[in-house]
Amino acid sequence: MEIRNVAIIAHVDHGKTTLVDKLLQQSSEYRENSHMQERAMDNIDIERERGITILAKATSIEYGDYRINIMDTPGHADFGGEVERIMKLVDGVLLLVDAKDGVMPQTKFVLRKALEEKLKPIVVINKIDRPFADPKKTVNQVFDLFIDLGATDDQLEFPIIYASGLLGLSSFDVEFDSAKNMKPLLDTIVNHVSKPNVKLDGPLLFQPALIDYNDYVGRMGIGKVFQGTLKVNSFVSCLRPNGKVDNFRIQKLYRYSGLTKVETAEAHAGDIVAIAGLSDIFVGDTITEVGETTRLPLLHIDEPTVQMTFLTNSSPFAGQEGKFVTASKIDERLTREVQKDVSLKVEKEQGSESWLVSGRGELHLGILIETMRREGFEFAVSRPKVIIKNIDGVLCEPYEEVQVDTPNEFVGSVMELLGNRKGEVIKMDQGVNETRLVYNMSSRGLIGLMTQFLTATKGYGVLAHSFLEYKKMSNDNIGSRQNGALVSLKDGQTTAYAIGHLEDRGQFFVEPRVNVYEGMIVGMNNKDNDLVINVVEEKKLTNMRTSGKDNTVVLKRPIEISLEACMDFINDDELIEITPKTIRIRKKYLKANERKKANYSQNQ
Repeated sequence: MEIRNVAIIAHVDHGKTTLVDKLLQQSSEYRENSHMQERAMDNIDIERERGITILAKATSIEYGDYRINIMDTPGHADFGGEVERIMKLVDGVLLLVDAKDGVMPQTKFVLRKALEEKLKPIVVINKIDRPFADPKKTVNQVFDLFIDLGATDDQLEFPIIYASGLLGLSSFDVEFDSAKNMKPLLDTIVNHVSKPNVKLDGPLLFQPALIDYNDYVGRMGIGKVFQGTLKVNSFVSCLRPNGKVDNFRIQKLYRYSGLTKVETAEAHAGDIVAIAGLSDIFVGDTITEVGETTRLPLLHIDEPTVQMTFLTNSSPFAGQEGKFVTASKIDERLTREVQKDVSLKVEKEQGSESWLVSGRGELHLGILIETMRREGFEFAVSRPKVIIKNIDGVLCEPYEEVQVDTPNEFVGSVMELLGNRKGEVIKMDQGVNETRLVYNMSSRGLIGLMTQFLTATKGYGVLAHSFLEYKKMSNDNIGSRQNGALVSLKDGQTTAYAIGHLEDRGQFFVEPRVNVYEGMIVGMNNKDNDLVINVVEEKKLTNMRTSGKDNTVVLKRPIEISLEACMDFINDDELIEITPKTIRIRKKYLKANERKKANYSQNQ
């Protein structure tokens, strides 16, 4: 069978995974009596809950005499590292663009990567059935984007398909009346994407671009056979980037068929397969025949821009809920994550039970924290910070392009919010109901922005951003919290009596009958200073009658604090305590006199 390798790239929530569902259902791999769940490629719990793709996945469909290997990639900027690696495996890309939203920041990022690799793009204008969809305007935006990114004449001759991933329809015609199935899209892939540019003869060359794990065979490297043939039980060499060579036997070889991995005896040049047999196979290693020294080029990955400190949990409640609480277990888990995720960097801090973890953004690190929490880990994390670089003796910080789509009534609030964070307006496009604003702003200004942005737009606004460049660092104090914290004075259980008396001081994060400890943050102060309060005080029991003794205390609902909200809320002198059951915010120094000493020494 002839092979076509293609990646689906787009901004987050433009319908990549749903489109793959329909391609699978309409291929010869799918039987009528088989049941396939919605967004079948999102097979991790967090992906299904959040409705986003986090890890790139491989699948394969048979269409006539062709096998089409499809790579479903993440659309969020924080997981751009996954997209970059995929570009080395494929010979063409489907660029999905939402017919209503049009070109978004991540569309620009993923297309730039595809054009740099000289890949042939096929533009799919998706969600054409949405209300207010404007496919003609979207096509013009796509043309402008190609020109802005310096596409060649050959790349500008891209075919355009109009589709509805949800309905499983595609058409060459914008009117969409004649659309019956996905055949126009599949035909375009077969005719427009070239067959893999590989050598069938010659010594074996294979490079893993993704890592998978299986309880039976351990780590598996997913990649493309660039040259020669891969065979089960053959002895091969793994050439490491540091010059080390490891010989091993290929125990298992899998190719993709629909949603399943199928064992195969051999794979030829151009095929995308998974191999097992080396317990510490890494992304970017070169697998070749024993005695060969030819290496494939290393995979280039953009540097991380945000870092957090992970620490062992030192709160009074440490070890009560977690299964893995020791430094050695946390270290082992972070090391394992680095092997799988090349965009992540972990440095052990000397002389302390803490690790500096660097990633591509708040969401990237937030997903890692949530995953570890679900696995039973208990630990603490600090506030996210941007990574500052020294370039030619000048301190530089990352800047991002921020695109905001908001209903017209909230434009003033949004501009004030981003202006306070030193955002610079680049472009403003006002429509009948919605306005699109494009800003350039420091990554520091984005930390803690999302919660305030959703409040300002009452949940109707959409904010997206992608990394732009490193620029000279400004001296402005950007993104620090405006309100102080309400800090618990004592250990104990919160009471309705205490909270009722203190409600005018601010908003609470805790309900009555919740265990708290000294130094734990229980709410947000109305003013800009921290306030230490007693939330465990109980009503004095006396035999004296009072006129208000039978009054029922009615409390406001506490603010629900998710992991993202905590990351947005905390300051530099605070930590988030993560356990499998609870997320708490606390001061770094629990006792008031220790906090005063730390502030004093910091100001000296």
